[in-house]
This record gives sequence, structure tokens and C-alpha cells, in this order.
Amino acid sequence: MPRRDLPPPPPPAHLRAWLDENAVRADRARFLSELGRRSLGFGRLLLLWAVSAVFALGWSFVGMALMAFETQDPFSYLFGLIFAVLGVGVLIPAGFWFAWGAKQDRQIRRLMCAWAELGRDPAVDSEVRAPGRSLTWLLTSFLLGALGLWVTFGTAVSARPGADTYGEVAYAMGLGMILWITGLLGLGKAGAHYRWAVRAFGGPTRPTAG
Repeated sequence: MPRRDLPPPPPPAHLRAWLDENAVRADRARFLSELGRRSLGFGRLLLLWAVSAVFALGWSFVGMALMAFETQDPFSYLFGLIFAVLGVGVLIPAGFWFAWGAKQDRQIRRLMCAWAELGRDPAVDSEVRAPGRSLTWLLTSFLLGALGLWVTFGTAVSARPGADTYGEVAYAMGLGMILWITGLLGLGKAGAHYRWAVRAFGGPTRPTAG
């Protein structure tokens, strides 16, 4: 998977005394802006949805395997095994991809905390706070999670013995759970970024009375 290297951590305190203050402030502005975009940018949201789509593909193969096993036909058993192998073959790389993204998120958060502690710059701090991007994550993740809950519980409520098989119900509920968990992860990320920005930079700047 191609990726760009993350920005370096800030220089240690005993070295910053020998560096030009303007250069350190410029590095802080540049790296915080880049880390903010990589943490809460639209590309990161698309990456989360892409991982969710891969999980949904893998679960679709598993669901087809479950439905094939229920037919009690020898050929269906064979196809069910093939679908099960395909599902596992897709879900395992998706799990590694998700773990890689979570690890990089932790690295980005540590770097953002370290660079934010070097000082204050209202213009840069306002950009890193990114209320617009946070709101985008919040709204899209809420809608995705609501859709996932509707699919999950709607499938469970509308299922009828004899009309719907266990495989069909498990398949639909699994897809709904994937959507719901993806939305929950997006909501958690937006909320965590907001809490971190308040701790690191304080609340939104308000104009003072003249």
C-alpha cells in the first residue's frame, strides 16, 4: 500500500534553544496543517469507507456461503466452501488494513500533540481545529450509522420463518452492523478531535468588546 512518510517529531527542548524561533514556528505551522489534513481530511474519510466496503465484500461472500449451506445440496456445499474461503481471504486483509490505519492514526495524534505544545499561533490553530471537517465527519458518520441501524433492526423485525432463511437474515444484519460500526468510528473520531482541539488550543476564539 503506497503511503507518504509522516512529518518528523519536534526537536528536543535542548536543541530548540539553538534553532531560529521563526523556523520552528514555520515548521510547527506546516506540520500541524499537514497532520490535521491527514487526520481529519476528506481522503481519510474515504479511506475509512473503503475499508468498510472491503469488509462488506468479504461478508457478502460469507453470507453467500451461509445461504449455500442451507440448501442441503452437494454442489451448493462445494460453492459454499468456495465462497467461505473467498470471504476469509477478503476479511483478513481488510483487518490488517484497518489495523494499519488505526496505528497511523495514533502516530498522527502523538505528533499533533507534540507540535501543538510548542506554542500558540491563532491562524494555524484555527485551521487545525477544523470545525468544518469535523462537522462533515459528524454528519456523514451519523447518517451512515443510522442507515446501518435501520438495516440491522429492520431485517430482524421483518424476518419471517419460512419466508427468510437464516443465511439471508445473517447476511443483511451483518451488512447493517458494518455500516453502523463504520458510522460509530467516524463519530468517535470527530468527537475525539474536537476534545483534543479544545484541550490543545482552547475554545473558539471570540471577538472582544472594544
